[in-house]
Amino acid sequence: MRLSRHTLLAPLLGAIAAAAVVAGVSLATNSTSSRPSESSSTTTGRGAAPAGLALQGAFVKVVQSVSPSVVQIEDQQGLGSGIVFDSRGDIVTNNHVIKGGTSFTVTTSTGKRYPAKLIGAFPPDDVAVIRVSGAGLKPARFADSSTLQVGDLTIAIGNPLGLRSSVTNGIVSAFRQGMQEPNGVTLPSVIQTSAAINPGNSGGALVDVEGLVIGIPTLAATDPELGGSAPGIGFALPSNLVKDIAGQIVADGKVVDSHRAYLGVTVGDATNGVVVASVTTGGPAAKAGIHIGDLIVSVDGQPTSTTALLSEVLAELKPGQTVPVAVTSQNGAKATVQVTLGTFPGS
Repeated sequence: MRLSRHTLLAPLLGAIAAAAVVAGVSLATNSTSSRPSESSSTTTGRGAAPAGLALQGAFVKVVQSVSPSVVQIEDQQGLGSGIVFDSRGDIVTNNHVIKGGTSFTVTTSTGKRYPAKLIGAFPPDDVAVIRVSGAGLKPARFADSSTLQVGDLTIAIGNPLGLRSSVTNGIVSAFRQGMQEPNGVTLPSVIQTSAAINPGNSGGALVDVEGLVIGIPTLAATDPELGGSAPGIGFALPSNLVKDIAGQIVADGKVVDSHRAYLGVTVGDATNGVVVASVTTGGPAAKAGIHIGDLIVSVDGQPTSTTALLSEVLAELKPGQTVPVAVTSQNGAKATVQVTLGTFPGS
């Protein structure tokens, strides 16, 4: 999905010192407040109040169940969130949460703090794994994100603005492909949600009403004309992608099968397309006869006038597909070659 020129995407990494509280944005689960008794609430309508109370009870149970599996991750540059992935103490988060960090501190929902080390990361999918040893952390349960439907209820749990164990709710709004981050990384697929997502939510949990993790909040839409975030438009990595990539990192220390299409070139922006700066020897582009200096004009019939668009197009394709690639050589000759896409190398 390509956003309008007014819409940008912002990673959700929070600054360490950030601590602005906006009324109605988030609810800290470790705070206490009074609420009407069940008996008084049921007098405010026939049928609706019991159903509302049942939904409220379900939300409370989810938060109580999942919060111990959602942690705050802090390093020298900022903070974000993470989800306990397994009983060994592996924690999955976004790569942009830990990128550039050399040491990490994990804080649980109860305030306990532990040192953590990096196990591995896969920047193309913005996934990373760190590990806390000997803490007995509670692993989260992950859902099959392929069964999600637009309209499903969602609950986001994380540490926005450094407010530990904060909760917001919404629905699955849409499913998007080829979503680009500000750093140039193009995510192959994301879940769009209306649950409020704020800086510091990155790497946290997006869960369903059964308490199963359906995704990792990663991006929020922003609109410069509004002067900030676009309310109710956030994006999360699907749980199936997270389980796959994090599982490979835990097992092998790296990603051995990215499932991402690979052209085998490095490119830069040019006037009429993207110019090939280098070609991987023996790679898909080299085998198809693409050379340094060629302009790639389109892939699979989709224009690739910028490197960002080329990245988006490739993110929607699969390894093994044979697609037409339109190129213009340095002497002006135009041709369309058939490229059998490879698999993007792991890290």
